Amino acid sequence: MSASPTAPVAPAQLPDAAGQFGQYGGVYVPETLMTALAELTAGYELARSDPGFQRELRHHLKEFAGRPTELYFAERLTRHCGGAKIYFKREDLLHTGAHKINNALGQALLARRLGKKRIIAETGAGQHGVATAAVCAKFGLECAVYMGAVDMERQALNVFRMRLMGAKVVAVEAGQKTLKDAVNEAMRDWVANVRHTHYILGSALGAHPYPMMVRDFHRVIGQELREQILAREGRLPDEIIACVGGGSNAIGCFYEFLGDQTVKLAGVEAGGRGIRRGEHAARFEGGRLGVLQGSKTYILQNPDGQIELTHSVSAGLDYAAIGPEHAYYRDTGRIEYTYATDDEVMETFQLCSRHEGIIPALESTHAIVHGLKRAKALASDKIVVINLSGRGDKDVQTVQRLLEQKA
Repeated sequence: MSASPTAPVAPAQLPDAAGQFGQYGGVYVPETLMTALAELTAGYELARSDPGFQRELRHHLKEFAGRPTELYFAERLTRHCGGAKIYFKREDLLHTGAHKINNALGQALLARRLGKKRIIAETGAGQHGVATAAVCAKFGLECAVYMGAVDMERQALNVFRMRLMGAKVVAVEAGQKTLKDAVNEAMRDWVANVRHTHYILGSALGAHPYPMMVRDFHRVIGQELREQILAREGRLPDEIIACVGGGSNAIGCFYEFLGDQTVKLAGVEAGGRGIRRGEHAARFEGGRLGVLQGSKTYILQNPDGQIELTHSVSAGLDYAAIGPEHAYYRDTGRIEYTYATDDEVMETFQLCSRHEGIIPALESTHAIVHGLKRAKALASDKIVVINLSGRGDKDVQTVQRLLEQKA
């Protein structure tokens, strides 16, 4: 279903006062959460303009998370493709293994500022759960992480890491037993314990102010990238590519370049086994406008509004909805969205590992698939940057099992 194009609004003006990005976003939650969201919105507005809060966040991003991350020239993959220069923005080098630590640190500091002693979170691939467990251990906060039983099985290493750092990992047996169901259970917990609990939502999803807040905590990716590529090449890249589940790493990477019309931006969804009902998680290929878990956006649902089954080789990309800001930029045409299939991801996961000595997360590999296609199609004087949102330690057993099944 294609949406009608809308007139673009300056990124600095989004979201509006109602938490909307054009027709997307907003606040669709139970009445019991409205006070908590109002408190969170007011608290965040004060924090984002407080030099002391921003200084403390920068300190922990540097000392604890390991920022800035490197901009890496993928020389052998560039030669392999025979076209544009390929760079990786190395979010995989961060503490806990992915970009998720940026947002987890920011929200944990905000929770302390608001006097919350208990943290809950949801996780699919486990990286957000690990990041949340790490910051809770650092700041002495109680931590509970909800995770679908299916995801717990395929991400057993991350489950152990969370528990090692003191988090209570709660298995969700409802529904598909994946990320959507984990979000449902986390929201039920929040409703019941809202007075003393903060929900660290892990992606640019949900009710306002979460899409804005998560985007802002990840803007550091694009800010660093802009400075690094100018220092390295003396100009901006021709294309920037990132994977899109909910869309946190992508919007953080893209946001600083939205006003640069010469820079093409592309988000890559999970094509799964192909664009057939229940076999993928490419919301813009098979989605419809609707409301899910607090926000209006594109959702994989049937004509009756029932959420459809999703699939991806990656536990982190099989969510039925996409972040509302992505839906807005897709309508305006500023960001292009495509998808990569499981087969393409498996092949490219091995290719990157063998050519660069870098084992990427399966989520991030979706972006690499498209990035290599674009590099091959472009001249050698062009530059493609791929946001390498996480490392693949957590995925090697999944890949090993799938390769053994094919052997």
